[in-house]
Amino acid sequence: MAESTPRQKRIAMFQMLLCASMWSIAGVFIKQIPWSALSIAGWRGLISAAALFGCAKITKIPVRVTRRSLIMAFFVGGTSLCFVIANKLTTAANAIVLQFTSPVFILLYNVVFAHQKASKTDIAAVTLTLGGVALFFFDQLTPGYLIGNFVAICAGVFCAGMYIAVGSGSESERMGGTILGQSLTAVVGITFSLFAAPPEITGRAVLFIVILGVFQLGIPYALFVRSTRHCPPLACNLLGVMEPLLNPVWVFLFDGESPGVYALVGAAVVIATVTVWSVHQAKAPAPKKSSAGG
Repeated sequence: MAESTPRQKRIAMFQMLLCASMWSIAGVFIKQIPWSALSIAGWRGLISAAALFGCAKITKIPVRVTRRSLIMAFFVGGTSLCFVIANKLTTAANAIVLQFTSPVFILLYNVVFAHQKASKTDIAAVTLTLGGVALFFFDQLTPGYLIGNFVAICAGVFCAGMYIAVGSGSESERMGGTILGQSLTAVVGITFSLFAAPPEITGRAVLFIVILGVFQLGIPYALFVRSTRHCPPLACNLLGVMEPLLNPVWVFLFDGESPGVYALVGAAVVIATVTVWSVHQAKAPAPKKSSAGG
């Protein structure tokens, strides 16, 4: 594939910035919809899958279903479900920042399963990130918040699995995996909502779920898939920081929810550590495999 031109890179970086900004509105709308977490996740997933499919047709991105995209779909679905559940149980800031720990889980996967050697910088990054995560559990020590924080960390694990699964996969595989993942979320969530906890249908709730499906997930994911063609991985990661930075701001402005002092310090530690470590990773030489496991 030909090297991207400076103009293509600039456009891709703008797309990634817009994508992260649109992702960031999740918390405020999830908080405003009086439905169960699974109902929100399910209907949001159905609408976003349809929006993504429409974007794929408009932009002429083929949708491929391969083993890689099926694995990615499982992790996309898990990420969506855990993220919405976490937003209902803990603060929006906790939910998004704890999910943002996904790069650390990718590192742990590479060390444990891919037998890559961890550098001193890697170990420091994991230690600082886990220290930041621990601070979240000193805030509002109620069972709901503690469970919500744990589910948010699970979202980070699933998010890491999503990136590992797609690896160097093609644009069509990423699109296929994303659409299938949101479809899986829809099946799980809507089945629950219809038989266990039917949502109360109001004009406000329907409007907000459509906004989540189209403008918070569908269009942003299409932008993400397109931007990864020309936006360098480091740039994507750094521009993606806009999501955990803006998400709690919108929720505070429109819902009045604010995280505690410990959570704010933890968020600063996590975001700063992951960002600095990402810059270091981009400059470092390729990791070596350890002697264990070949």
